[in-house]
Amino acid sequence: MSLTRSLLIALGAGCMAASFAAPPGALAPLASPPTPQARSWVLIDFASGQSLAEGNADQRIEPASLTKLMSAYVVFNALRAGQLKMDEQVLISEHAWRAEGSRTFVKVGTRVPVDVLIKGMIVQSGNDATIALAERVGGSEAAFVQSMNGYAQRLGMHGTHFEDSSGLPSPTHYSTARDLATLSQAIIRDFPEYYGIYALREFTWNNIRQENRNGLLERDPSVDGIKTGHTETAGYCLISSAKRAGMRLIAVVLGAPGVAARESGSAALLNFGFSAFETVTIRKAGETVLKPRVYKGAEEYVAVATHTAVEVTVPRGQGTAATTRTTLRRPLIAPLPGDVAVGELQVDIAGKTVVRAALYPVTTMPAGGWWRRLVDTVSLWF
Repeated sequence: MSLTRSLLIALGAGCMAASFAAPPGALAPLASPPTPQARSWVLIDFASGQSLAEGNADQRIEPASLTKLMSAYVVFNALRAGQLKMDEQVLISEHAWRAEGSRTFVKVGTRVPVDVLIKGMIVQSGNDATIALAERVGGSEAAFVQSMNGYAQRLGMHGTHFEDSSGLPSPTHYSTARDLATLSQAIIRDFPEYYGIYALREFTWNNIRQENRNGLLERDPSVDGIKTGHTETAGYCLISSAKRAGMRLIAVVLGAPGVAARESGSAALLNFGFSAFETVTIRKAGETVLKPRVYKGAEEYVAVATHTAVEVTVPRGQGTAATTRTTLRRPLIAPLPGDVAVGELQVDIAGKTVVRAALYPVTTMPAGGWWRRLVDTVSLWF
């Protein structure tokens, strides 16, 4: 896959050259990645979730306003389930109005549309807007936080625990760079209809215009999100995502000493990833992978394939290093519906499985006639 731009020659303030140890199961790229001036960081490929570069990625840190990514994930789920509507008017409680930190300047006792509150939470990082949404969706902020932690476990964010919806400092409120990359990947993957909000440059409410604090939205047209965060104890944090020539990457930089450091560190990671790696397609969606034997069916064999394209990200020019394996449920017995998985395709790099994709019958396989069923029943005895 060709690039639309080359790696920046100067990576900017806040980054240092570093030797590179490839993440486990990864091939080493020809170039070494930058090391952001930050406490922890990770660069992942969106399609596969592969780590392309990392430093202290599993270290527990204070996520600050990056917490609002999970708050948004819970709200988006409520919208999809029909429990919440974009034009619904939400009553602003005193608890929301008195929120500390960043504010959207909603007024106690007024009603504000969900659409406005979501923009206030995402673009302006308003703690008041976030709490108002949490109270509406969860009944109380405490109940909403329980949902946040529940979704964190479902997504595999095992190094994460939330105590509030907006990201106030607390010893029991923590996450990791890897977990936050997983959450960012889930937002883009699961809610593409709402992801565009993260690219908004500014937001105005009550005649107060406030700009998105993610400076990369201005500097790089390929960047379309995601979120900034900052407290005195957490430092300056940024999760950024960019898409170039069909390839999307997500960079997480946590605990930088300033805005310039978090932005230059993120930009350097993204530019490194796009320059040093490429995404190769292992199987197209619907492309036949195997034609295994099927018993008691109208046909003796059934073609199986993945429902979506199977892609893997590798260092440029090393696409042939990816190998595949398949596992099948045996025996396959008709009838076989087209929407029930019958096996799995695994893609391995350097001896480690990096992608797993379910295999499905290309077409529904109905049961065969009585004679076929009888013969295959006898065959299965042996």
